Amino acid sequence: MTKENVGDVSRPEVFLKNSAILFVDDEKELLFIVDEYLSQRGYNITVVDSGLKALEITKKRRIDVLIADLMMPGVNGLELLKAVKELQLETEVIILTGYGSIETAVEALKLGSYDYLQKPIKLDHLKVLIDRILEKKSLWEENLFLRSRLQERYRYDELIGASSKMNRIYEIIDRISLKSATVLISGESGTGKGVVAKVIQQNSDRKDKPFVSVNCGAIVEGLLESELFGHVRGAFTGAVRDKMGLFRVAEGGTIFLDEIAEMAPHLQVKLLRALQEKEIRPIGHTGGFKVNTRIIAATNRDPEELVRSGVLRKDLYYRLNVVFINIPPLRERKEDVPFLTNHFMEKFRGSEKQIGKKISPEAMGILLDYDWPGNVRELENVIQRAFALGISETIEVVDLPSAIIKAAGENPKAAPNACSLRENEIILIKKALCKASGKKSHAAKLLGINVSTLYRKMERYEISDETLHIANS
Repeated sequence: MTKENVGDVSRPEVFLKNSAILFVDDEKELLFIVDEYLSQRGYNITVVDSGLKALEITKKRRIDVLIADLMMPGVNGLELLKAVKELQLETEVIILTGYGSIETAVEALKLGSYDYLQKPIKLDHLKVLIDRILEKKSLWEENLFLRSRLQERYRYDELIGASSKMNRIYEIIDRISLKSATVLISGESGTGKGVVAKVIQQNSDRKDKPFVSVNCGAIVEGLLESELFGHVRGAFTGAVRDKMGLFRVAEGGTIFLDEIAEMAPHLQVKLLRALQEKEIRPIGHTGGFKVNTRIIAATNRDPEELVRSGVLRKDLYYRLNVVFINIPPLRERKEDVPFLTNHFMEKFRGSEKQIGKKISPEAMGILLDYDWPGNVRELENVIQRAFALGISETIEVVDLPSAIIKAAGENPKAAPNACSLRENEIILIKKALCKASGKKSHAAKLLGINVSTLYRKMERYEISDETLHIANS
C-alpha cells in the first residue's frame, strides 16, 4: 500500500500503482500469462481462479477493474458482476468468454459491464481497455480534487476553521469518504485528532456502524491486549468469562487507536497481523476471528521520529500510514480562532440565548495574540470557564484567565472583525452566497450546512438576493 497523496492524482504512474485490478479465470495458465504481462508493465494486479475467491476479495478491499471469465464453476461471471456492482458500484467489470453470443454480451452490458471480450484474448487489447478505465477514473479523481480546491469552507461537521491548512484536511476527508483505507493522524495534544477520526467515520459508508475509541496510553499494558482482542474464559487469572474485544465490538465500523505509540511492541505485532490478515486472535484462543473494522490511529509525536527511535515498528507504521493527516497547532492557524470562539460560545450558552452573545474586540485581540500551547482544547476550556463564571451579554477581558491576559502583554491587539454570533453568521452567509454566485445549494456546501438551514437563516437575518446585489454594488 502507498500513502494517499491528494496532490498526485493527476500523475498517471501514481494512479496506475494505486489502482487495484482483479483478474478471475479458472484457467491457471491464462492467470499466469496475464499476471506476468500486466505486472511487468507496472499494474497492481491480483489473480484468482474462482468467482467465490474474487467475491471475498471485493468484500474486503476496493477493486478498480475486475476482469472475469463468464463460464466458471460455482460463481460465474454474470453472477460475480451482479454481486460486485452491489458491493462496489464504482468497480468497472470486463467479461471474458469463449462462448461468445450477442445475447450474453447484451445481458452483461445491461448488468453494468464496461465491456465484453472473447477468448482467446489479446493482451494488448485488454491493456487498452484497462488504460481507458483507469484514465477515466484518474480524470474523475482530478476533477474532484480541483472542485474541492475551489471551495472555501468554514467548517466540516464538528471541525471548525477556514484556514488553508484546515481546508486541506477537509479535502483529504472528501477524497477518502467512500474508501476504507487505514488513516494515521498526527498532531499536538488538544488539536482535535479524535474529532477528525469521528468526522472521517461520519462521512464514510461505515457511518451507521460502531465507532470505538481507545486511548492506548490510558490502559495498563496487561489489560490493553484483552481490551482490543478479547480473551477466552480461563486464559489468565481473573478471566472468568469470554470477552469479545473492541475490534469485534467495532465490526463493520471504525476503531480509533489514540496514542498508538504507547502500545507495547508485542501488541504492535498483533495489530500488524490484524491489519494484514483482517483477523484477530483473542488471548487463550486457538483460532482467530475475521474482522471488517477500519483502523484510524493517532499520535501526538512525529511518527517518523517514533520509527527512528524504535518506539513504533517500521512495518506497522507503513501499514498505518496509508492516508496521513497532520493537524496543525492552533498557533499556526490563528485566523480560525474567531470561528472556534463563536462555535464554543454557541455550544456553552445553551438555552440562555441572551447570555454570551458577543465577545469584546479587546478580549478577541487577546485570544488572537495568545499562542495556545493547549491548542483547541485550551480555547474551549477558556470559553467554558467564562460561562461557568457567569458572564453577562459580552465576554470581556476580565472574563479571561489571568495567565492568558498576562501572556498577551500590556497592550493587547484589538480584533476589528470581532462581533456577535449573529453578525458573524450574516457575514459568513453573505460571503458564501457571493462566492457561489447566489446558488443556494453551493453556498450551503461551502458553509457545511443543509440548504433548508441556509434558507431559514437567510429568512431570519433578512438576507435576500437584492440585499446581496446592493452589498456588492
